[in-house]
Amino acid sequence: MCDICVMNSVKNRMLSRRDILRASAAVPVTAAAGLVASAPATLAAGHGRVVDMTHTFSEEFPTWVGEPGLNREQPANFADHGFNVFVYTVDEHSGTHIDAPLHFSADGLSVDEIPVNDLVCPLAVVDIRARAAEDADTQVTPKDLQAWIDANGPIPDGACVAMNSGWSTKTDTPGFRNADADGIQHYPGFHIEATQMLLETGARSIAVDTLSLDLGASQDFATHYAWLPTGRFGIECIANLDEVPASGATLIVGAPKIQGGTGGQARIFALI
Repeated sequence: MCDICVMNSVKNRMLSRRDILRASAAVPVTAAAGLVASAPATLAAGHGRVVDMTHTFSEEFPTWVGEPGLNREQPANFADHGFNVFVYTVDEHSGTHIDAPLHFSADGLSVDEIPVNDLVCPLAVVDIRARAAEDADTQVTPKDLQAWIDANGPIPDGACVAMNSGWSTKTDTPGFRNADADGIQHYPGFHIEATQMLLETGARSIAVDTLSLDLGASQDFATHYAWLPTGRFGIECIANLDEVPASGATLIVGAPKIQGGTGGQARIFALI
């Protein structure tokens, strides 16, 4: 098809969409209000609201390596072509993202192979904010997990156990990477003993509001190596954990379905 034909086709479709929008705007207010008041089917089981657990991703979002995790080019723009198109070059492990088992194993599951049942899960939030405010190198310990169990009951089968260190409020500052003069980063993560404790439960994923499942100063990535090769996955840079309860929420993990991927950006939200 010629370029001018493509442009005319796009413009005709745009006009059709405008007509639809105009017609929609003419719907009586009472009918529109009825649509807004109707809860999504996913909320029918007792959930009342949805919380976005995803940071907005951009070239400025901090990364573990310190380099931009996103680069973009625009081969087509609306002024010249009648439509917009971007081409992205993305680091799988930047922004709010998944660590698939393959990330730290020779032949583990790639991100597209994570069972879909593992991507809809009970959320258990372990709050270490007070301690993290005083010590950037603190970690989630078995004691923290036991305190959660004492307050909320056993960790549910299939659960995502998330560390709330309060770190997600730092994404616009150098304090998110918190690198010292030697380039060593300092922020909380899961202690290997807590990870081993979780391996004895039915939990299928762990999440952190920092850049790594391990604490920033880790040199051996013990939690990565212990957790991911078992077929479980991780979530890094999760957002808004302070807006969800310690237990009772359902996490929806929109993992990318990229063949052979070791991870990737995810849109994650919680039903409360």
